[in-house]
Formats: sequence, structure tokens, C-alpha cells
Amino acid sequence: LSAGVCCCCAALRPRYKRLVDNIFPEDPKDGLVKADMEKLTFYAVSAPEKLDRIGAYLAERLSRDVVRHRYGYVLIAMEALDQLLMACHSQSIKPFVESFLHMVAKLLESGEPKLQVLGTNSFVKFANIEEDTPSYHRRYDFFVSRFSAMCHSCDPDPEIQTEIRIAGIRGIQGVVRKTVNDELRATIWEPQHMDKIVPSLLFNMQKIEDVDSRVGPPSSPTGGEKEENPSVLAENCFRELLGRATYGNMNNAVRPVFAHLDHHKLWDPNEFAVSCFKIIMYSIQAQYSHHVIQEILGHLDVRKRDSPRVRAGIIQVLLEAVAIAAKGSIGPTVLEVFNTLLRHLRVSVDLELGDRRSSAESATLSTSSKESDERIVQNAIIQTIGFFGSNLPDYQRSEIMMFIMSKVPVLGTASQSLDPSNLGDLGTRRIQIMLLRSLLMVTSGYKATTISNALPGPFLDPLLSPSLMEDSELRQLVLEILHNLIDRHDNRAKLRGIRIIPDVSDLKIKRDKISRQDVSFMKKHGQQLYRHIYLGCKEEDNVQKNFELLFTSLALTTIELANEEVVIDLIRLAIALQDVAIINEDNLPMFNRCGVMALVAAYLNFLSQMIAVPAFCQHVSKVIETRSVEASYFLPETIFKDKCNLPKSLEKDEKDLFFLTNKIAESLGGSGYSVERLSVPYVPQVTDEDRLSRRKSIVDTVSIQVDILSGSNIEDKIDNTEEITFEALKKAIDNNGLEEQEKEKRRLVIEKFQKAPFEEIAAQCETKANLLHDRLAQILELTIRPPPSPSGTMTITAGHAHYHSVPVYEMKFPDLCVY
Repeated sequence: LSAGVCCCCAALRPRYKRLVDNIFPEDPKDGLVKADMEKLTFYAVSAPEKLDRIGAYLAERLSRDVVRHRYGYVLIAMEALDQLLMACHSQSIKPFVESFLHMVAKLLESGEPKLQVLGTNSFVKFANIEEDTPSYHRRYDFFVSRFSAMCHSCDPDPEIQTEIRIAGIRGIQGVVRKTVNDELRATIWEPQHMDKIVPSLLFNMQKIEDVDSRVGPPSSPTGGEKEENPSVLAENCFRELLGRATYGNMNNAVRPVFAHLDHHKLWDPNEFAVSCFKIIMYSIQAQYSHHVIQEILGHLDVRKRDSPRVRAGIIQVLLEAVAIAAKGSIGPTVLEVFNTLLRHLRVSVDLELGDRRSSAESATLSTSSKESDERIVQNAIIQTIGFFGSNLPDYQRSEIMMFIMSKVPVLGTASQSLDPSNLGDLGTRRIQIMLLRSLLMVTSGYKATTISNALPGPFLDPLLSPSLMEDSELRQLVLEILHNLIDRHDNRAKLRGIRIIPDVSDLKIKRDKISRQDVSFMKKHGQQLYRHIYLGCKEEDNVQKNFELLFTSLALTTIELANEEVVIDLIRLAIALQDVAIINEDNLPMFNRCGVMALVAAYLNFLSQMIAVPAFCQHVSKVIETRSVEASYFLPETIFKDKCNLPKSLEKDEKDLFFLTNKIAESLGGSGYSVERLSVPYVPQVTDEDRLSRRKSIVDTVSIQVDILSGSNIEDKIDNTEEITFEALKKAIDNNGLEEQEKEKRRLVIEKFQKAPFEEIAAQCETKANLLHDRLAQILELTIRPPPSPSGTMTITAGHAHYHSVPVYEMKFPDLCVY
């Protein structure tokens, strides 16, 4: 009777329950009953409305088996669920999915590693299924948290630990694939999820032994390596996550990287940080790269008070990022990068000088090491600025050159520069050197079509500022920057080092015909270049490198910018430099005087061969041969040796050792050159900066230019008002006499301004200024005097006011006001 009752009760049970029960064998080792599984699958496909009940019943059995530790039946239940999930694709599968995810969650919550791996495998299979219509109510918060926890597994058994971590990474990958493509269900990109997913992946990526092996585009590891190595799997998952990021959620994916690197102190050393951001830059879409750069800059601002090595690590990461993204950077992002870096450069200099002042009395090892760490930060900033700038397109690079130059603290532009008021002279010099070094890197390889594009006026003026000539290293940097911009045919390497070149044709110098724009540039700015070279040669702290760079500057100007007029100007400049060394009004050391003479010899030897005038070449060669025998210290090969015997004095009467203006004029005049200006000594122009400069002597370093036609003394006024007679007209017609008078007048005026006492010159200038002021006051009084008024005007005489009225009929009105 009892057996019949059981059969009757079994027959009354729902069919889906009987089909589910039949797939479980008596012994779980026998595995899933395939015949009954086929019946269950057919039933589910035929009656899809029963799927939710089948799923609920399977979930009930699985939960019971998990609690009772009957893991064999758990495996069978999950296998059945997987097969049903793969076989059924209909609207009714959604309730079944809910039961499925509930069972997967049960397995992940268990403490048994095998069940966690089993649940992860089932979830990955589910993630690969493309549903017809997404379920927006479904959330994966639990799975994100649980898979992230599995990624940090610390099981004592290394094999189990690796197995669980791999399962966690694969689970995260499944969540990403299931949710990331659906724009309407973007919960995976929310910060609370990214703060769990990204650190979990980075934690496993830290186990990569060879960092540089996978910093480029995604690799394709073999299946076995992918399954066995959590670091490789985590990196591939990280790349996939970043590759799917869009404009709106890019920042949410990148910010957790900074938190992880900060928490684990991975900025020093920063090998892993560099590898992470290389992976990021290669994985994201190119148009979003500026988001990453902005995030790095923002994090640098946040950590600006951290140790120097941490800041240097962040800056080096920025360098690697901009190296990849430089070609695609547009708009304000470029200026933001440079502006932020320049601000941090200033902060670093402040910190370095503050530490130096605080330890002025007791120099300790820790302080010196901290200063050296700040130098590391500064060098990293300079490298980043230079590398980023040198990789920009030319149209952007010219703007960046102007931007950096505007930040250099030079005389007269302090309002635009990095404010040096609190830095002092040492801090200002440090800022100048570092900014010029970065500018040197930015200008490297820059090829402008015309020199006016490379050296516009707003850039050239501060670059050639006298305040940048107060230090030997600053002058070297300015000259090297000029070389980068002037040398458009890569001739600089052939001119390296100052020497007497036997045959210039062996250098195979490349040059083009001087364009009209370059001729116009030299007419407008040539005097600035000559003046900078002239004053640079007169500095007492010049060393061999300074003379080498000055020679290269003259040679490159000859190659790139010299027409016949410029050639004459350059010869005048060379003769003026020779006179500086011979006359020595600046009291230069003997080494500097001989160095200037050697510079002039090397340059005129180069110039004579470039213009190929035989008589000029012959004169230059003769002087050089004479020097090699009688005064070898006037040649660069001798004077710049380590041990060179310097003369005690220079004899002005030894004409054979000097380049003579009349000989040069004769040689060039026969070849069609206009040599009239060779007889006019070169005098550098005076600028407003010279009058404000802090340099040691303006009168000594800059010759005063005087307008000869507007005489400044009484004798000139008498000559201008002399009576016009037949004899005076006859003298005026005589051109030779007029030229001699002009030369003599020029000589007297120049001699007076060079040798007269300063008080006398100042008194004459003051008299002339007072006269001009009186004339101007008279003009203003006549033009600004108010018109007469019928009401009268007030005048004050002897302290008493008097009113004078004018009748209306006596007032004079303009014609347009009368009708």
C-alpha cells in the first residue's frame, strides 16, 4: 500500500520537477544523465513559459546540495543549467537568468575554491551569450565585488591562490563584456565599480617580471599562458576595458590607477607606473588621449608637496604619455601641459632654494641629497617640455616657443614671465637656464620655410636681451637656440669647433639662394644679431665653447642669410672685433683678446672661401701664414690648447698680423662689391634695455651712436648759420672736400663722446633737452590756449586775479560757424 501511495504522489508532481529530478543519478560520480537531460531540454524549448519554474527548482536543489556539501550534485546542477542556458533563446529566458545568477552567486559565496571556480566558469559562459533585448533592471554589483575580492586571494596554497585569482579576473572580464557595450546600462563605469575593478587588475599586473615586454600594443599569448598567468590575463582584461571606454567614462577608468599607485607607493621607483600608462595610452582611442594627460597633470598638482622623487616619477610618466599622444594633441591641452610644467618648475626651484637657505649655516648630507632630488625633478620637467615640444607640428611648435620665451624672466618682460621677485639672482638664473634648455630641445629639428617664421620679433627681442648675457652658460644656450633656428640645411655639425678650415669645399655645405623674405629679415633684424655677437665677444667670462658657438653663429649667418650687403656688414663686424682686441678699451684678459683675434681669423678664412674672391682669399691667407710664424696665439689651433704661452702685450704697429680694411676694400671692390660702407666703423645700436640693464658698464660695452646731421654743440650751430657766398657754394660743389669734412666731423664727434668727461657730455645733453622742452612748451601753449570768452578770462599777476572780457563783435569765429 505504501509503495502505491508513493507512486501515486510521484505521478501527481509537476512534469518539470520530474524531468529535473531524473537528470540526477543515484551516484553523483556517474555524472549527468544525458538521455533525461535531452528530454528536459526538449521540454524547455517546447514550453518556454516553464523555464522560470525549471530554473527556480534547480536553484532550490543546488542550494540544498551546497549546504549539505554534496558537491557532486552541485556540479551536475550547474552543468544542466549551462546546457539549458545555451539551448533556450526567448523572451522567457529572463526569469530563468535571474535563477541562474542567483545560483552562481551561491557558488561564489561558498568558501570552497572549486565551487567558486565553477560559478565563475558558468558566469563566463553566460556573459558570452548575446541577448536579444537587454534587461535594464539587472545589476551586477555583487559580481563586481565578489570577483574583485577573488582577484586579491591570499590562499596559503600557491596553486589554489593562482586558480582563484584567474577565476576572479575572468569573472571581471565577463562582467565587462556583458555590460560595457550597452550604452543605456552603463553602471559598470560608475566610480564605485571602477574603484574595485581597476585596482584588482593592477594588483595582478604587478606580478609581471618583464615590464617592457608588454608595454606596446596588445600581445597574443598562447592559450596555456593566458590561463596559467594571472598577470597576462589581467593585462589583457585591462586593455579590453580601456579599449571600450568612451568620452564620458574615460576619467572614471583612469582615476583609480592613480589611487592604486599612490596607495602602494609605486611612483618611486616608477617602472610599473610607466608601464601602466603606456598600456593605457596604447589601449584607449587616440582622440581621448588628452583626457589621460589632463588627469596626470591634475594628479601632479595634487601631489605637488610630496617628495621630489615622487613628483619626478609622475613627470616621467607624463613624458611617456605625451610621447605617445604628442601628434594628436590639439587646442588648449598643449598650452595646459606647458603651463602646468612651468609652474611646477618654479615650485621646485622655490623648494630647492628654500632648503639651501635653511641649511646655510650647517650643510648636511640630507639637505644636499634633497637638493639633488629637486634637480632630478627639474631635469624631468625640462625633458618633458623639450620632448613634447619637439614632437609637435611646426605650427604648434612656433607658438610653444613664444610661450616658453614669454616665461623666461628677462629684463623688461617680468610681467609675463615666471615672477622672479622672490627667487633672487640665483633663482632667476636657475629659471633662465632651465627654460632655455627646454627651449633648446623644442627648437631642435625645427625647419622653418623663412627665417622670419623661426625668429619673429616678439621672440627674437627677449631672446637677445642683455639680461641673458650676464652669464656664460646663458649666452651659450642662446647661441645654440639661434643655431637650431637659423640652420635649415643641417650644416652645423660640419662647422663644429673653431678652426682654420683649409678648404671649405670639402665640407660640402648645403645652401639655397637667399629668399626675398630673408633679405627683408636681415634689413630689419640684422643689427640685433650683429650686436649680440659683438657684445658676446667682449665678455670676460668667455671660454672656448663660447668662441666656438660665436664662430658657428657667424658661419651659419653667412650660409643662410648673407647677400652682398650682409657680407659687407659681417666684414665690418669682424674688423670691429679685431679693433676690440687691439685697442682693449674694455680691459679684457689676454686670453680673451687672443680668442677674439682667433675667432676673426677663423671666420674671415671661412667667409673668403665662401664668397670666392681671389684677392680677398689671398690677403686672408697671407695674414694667417704670418700669424702661424710670428704670433700663433692669434690662431684657434694654438690659443685654445690647454697650455698656450700668451703674449704680455699686443703691438698695434704690426700691420702684417692684422686684417686691414683698405686691403679688403681693394680686393672686394674689384669684384663688384659696394665697399663704401667698409670705411664706416661698425657701431652697435643702443637699445632701451641697455639704459636699464644691470650690467657693469653701459658706456664701455656699447658705443654711443650720434646723429651727425643734427649737431649738438655751438660750433655746429655757427656752421649751420654761416653766410651763403660764392666761395661757400664752390666748396659745396667740391665733393671731395665735403667727404673729408664729414669724415673729420664724424671723427671729432666720436672722439668727444669716447674721451670727454661724463659731466661735460651730461651737461651738453641737459642743455639740449632744456631747449627742446622750452620749444615744446611754447608750442603747447599756443595750441592748447583756450579761445576768448565773452564772460572773460582770469589771469594772475603779482598774486592778484584780473578778468579780461572780449566783446562778442570782436571775437573771431570759424567760417563754418558764420552765416
